[in-house]
Parts: sequence; C-alpha cells; structure tokens
Amino acid sequence: MDKLSYALGMVIAENLKGLGANNVDTTDFAKAVADVLAGKSTELTPIEAQTTVQEFMQKQESERSKFMRKAGEDFLAENAKKDGVVVLPSGLQYTVLTEGTGAQPKATDQVQCHYEGRLIDETVFDSSYQRGEPAVFPLNGVIAGWTEGVQLMKEGAKYRFFIPYNLAYGERGAGNSIPPYAALVFDVELIKVM
Repeated sequence: MDKLSYALGMVIAENLKGLGANNVDTTDFAKAVADVLAGKSTELTPIEAQTTVQEFMQKQESERSKFMRKAGEDFLAENAKKDGVVVLPSGLQYTVLTEGTGAQPKATDQVQCHYEGRLIDETVFDSSYQRGEPAVFPLNGVIAGWTEGVQLMKEGAKYRFFIPYNLAYGERGAGNSIPPYAALVFDVELIKVM
C-alpha cells in the first residue's frame, strides 16, 4: 500500500465529511482524481466543476442556517418557560445569578467584565475566565444583546444572558466559532463601570 496515497485520501475524505459531502460517489471521485492527475480531459470544465461545488456549498450553508435558526428559536421558547428567566420585549432573556450593588452602566460607558460565551449546545467559543483576565470595552461597541443586558446590571452582579441571533451576530455569524443564526448564552460578571 502506498502510505502517502492512502493518507491523502484520508485527509480529503475527512475534509469532505466536514463539508457535509458524505454521499460522494467514490467511483466518480476516484475517476476525476485519476483524470486530472493523468492530464486527461475531464467530464466537466473547470468552471462547471467550480460552479457545481459552489452550488453544493451554498445549499449546505443554507441548510445549516435553517437548522441553527430553528434550534435557537426552539431553545429560547423552552428557556422562556423556566423559573427565574426574564424575557424582554427585544427577545433578550436573562437570569440573575448574583445581584450587584455598585454603579449601573449606560450604553456610552466603558465596562470591565468577566464572561464566558457558549453556543446553545454548551460549546464555549470565548471566555475571559479561561484567559485569566477580564475584558474592558465600550458597552455600545459590542453585540446588541450585551449592550441591552449589561445596562440592567450593577457592579458586582453576575447574569446569564440568552441572546437571540438578531441581537448577537445575526445572519453572518462570527468567524468559525459562531455560525450564522446562532442563539448564544453568556455568563457575564460586571466588575466595574469606567
């Protein structure tokens, strides 16, 4: 067995699985690989091949977006029924973990916070706790759910926010960590209004 050939096949197959292309016809795939490597004419032009792959990727992204949106909406609908969950007119939900007694910020203030952000499946995508250092930022320079929610807090408070996608990163998501239409959960500790 040619170890490199097999290893390349494994890597490509894992990438295809990651893209959601689990039903690839391996015979056609192997023929295309063989034709290209041998310099033979292919059954599709490069532009046709690129268009076909782009259409597949767009369909996969659309399906994932629909799934994320519905999953977020279902999660928030169930969460709203739980004891202690406050639902605001904007759709932002929160629970008070610890009440604070200090200053209460306005949207134009800078705040110092410790926080942990998770997807609704509990995947942590960002955490100042893990970095060991609180974050400082202008309250009106973050996602709308934070801007609205942190203004409800007083220094020393810790709240858990349940943020619908339209108050988070919306239809675009953020990087590789936050998919489009993702509802988010944040534990936020307001340390200081600056």
